[in-house]
Amino acid sequence: MSYNNSEETIDSELLVIQQATKLIAHSLDPDPAVEGTLRLLSQLLGLNRGRVVLPNPQSGRLEIRFAYGLTEEERHKGSYLLGEGITGRVFQTGQMALIQNIDEEPTYLTRAIDRVKLPNEAVAYIAVPIVLDDQPLGVLAVHRLRSRERPFQRDLALLQVIATYIGQVLRVKEVIAERTAYLMSENKLLRNKLESRGAPYGIIGESPALQRAIEQAIQVARTDTTVLLLGESGTGKERFARMQHMASDRASGPFIGINCAAIPASLIESELFGHEKGAFTGATASKKGKIELADGGTLFLDEIGDLDMDLQAKLLKVLEQREIQRVGGTRDISVNVRIVAATHQNLQEAVNENRFRLDLFYRLNVFPIRLPPLRARQGDVPILARYFLNAANEEYGCNAIFGPGSLEILERYPWPGNIRQLENMVKRAVLQCVDTVIDKSLLERILQEEEGIMHPESEPKARHTDQPAQGNAVEYHSMSSMQEGIRPYARVRGDEVEQIINALNMNHGNKTRAAISIGLTPRQLRYRMQKLNIQY
Repeated sequence: MSYNNSEETIDSELLVIQQATKLIAHSLDPDPAVEGTLRLLSQLLGLNRGRVVLPNPQSGRLEIRFAYGLTEEERHKGSYLLGEGITGRVFQTGQMALIQNIDEEPTYLTRAIDRVKLPNEAVAYIAVPIVLDDQPLGVLAVHRLRSRERPFQRDLALLQVIATYIGQVLRVKEVIAERTAYLMSENKLLRNKLESRGAPYGIIGESPALQRAIEQAIQVARTDTTVLLLGESGTGKERFARMQHMASDRASGPFIGINCAAIPASLIESELFGHEKGAFTGATASKKGKIELADGGTLFLDEIGDLDMDLQAKLLKVLEQREIQRVGGTRDISVNVRIVAATHQNLQEAVNENRFRLDLFYRLNVFPIRLPPLRARQGDVPILARYFLNAANEEYGCNAIFGPGSLEILERYPWPGNIRQLENMVKRAVLQCVDTVIDKSLLERILQEEEGIMHPESEPKARHTDQPAQGNAVEYHSMSSMQEGIRPYARVRGDEVEQIINALNMNHGNKTRAAISIGLTPRQLRYRMQKLNIQY
């Protein structure tokens, strides 16, 4: 094509813009729209081997997502670190780049396309950032022969227009993906309410880990077997205890719960067993305790691991003989009560440390049910988030919705506070959101405020040794691996440095976002940065 005729040049530019507009307007799928636009640039204007480079959130690298005139192998080879080469620098700075001769530019990387495959004359490289709402999304880049008479400034101006089009296409894709995720989440929530055996009891989720726990709970519900619920704080132990009661033959009887850790030791005996008139100062009348009040129903003893050793012996009598004595009383009172206990502690460890009676442990541990933490319940976070959003909207009279990418932010977070933390965070987001949209930035800000909150088991524990640490393997992180589906915390390795730095660069130094992007908690990221001497 000759570029001597300026009218012909303008016609070609207008045709590219016109056809690109049609492609974008008539396609909800970005692949044909973007790749069709790159084809037009090549065929009508000689802007060849066009590619759109986007960040990969998993690897932290910039990778070729769309291209025209490149083989699959060449697309795969076009991978760059943030700031690496011309492409990486354009993404990092948000500034255009014009290389009139790639052979004379030392920072140009012939990574995707071997130089021998290009024409044997001066080849130019033009790269412009794809920006939306002042945020870099990617890079649009092309080759062209320097000898063409078409001015470079016209190419730069046109590519800026096309980059804006592509940014809009990517935004549409994001909105569609979010809408699809919303509909899928609503469908899952509705299906869960209709089909899940736990839904009638307020237990929401469809992950295999949760369903196993529900099946176990229902399996034993119609018996009088003592059940021990094990799991971290906030995993829903009280809901499971209520399910045990409601699904049992005792459903018409009382359900009485008491938190053994929330009542002072001086009062808990009276709370559990009751007292007779005059048993102590202030006991002006006889009073039934929680155990007696639960007669004919279910008694839920939460945080049983915090119960005083003396009271453990008295509780053992309840389990063995179904009898109690009130404080200050002398007569035995028969009780027909089923015990459901719960703890976040390791009771076996407590027994070994003489903090918990072995005989009581075996009485309670007849049918243990381990409740999975939220981070092990794959796919349940969006369902629960939608459930809590609907509840919060109704409670506060709002009409908030999750914005694009917000559910993905929630899915990647490890939730040390489990379901309780998720519910509270959704409520806070509903109250703080602007224009009824809970966007990613709001959730990231709330998560950053909570980044110092970690589950006690997640604390890094030094590996005690008389020998100094060797090489890059400095220390270990440990977490109880008894929870099915939980990934143990990995050893700190020297080869993590590049991944961590890339994540920090990609997220502009925001440590919370960087940690989430590589599957770590903010505390774990800071720990690794300290051990690997990463200054940022």
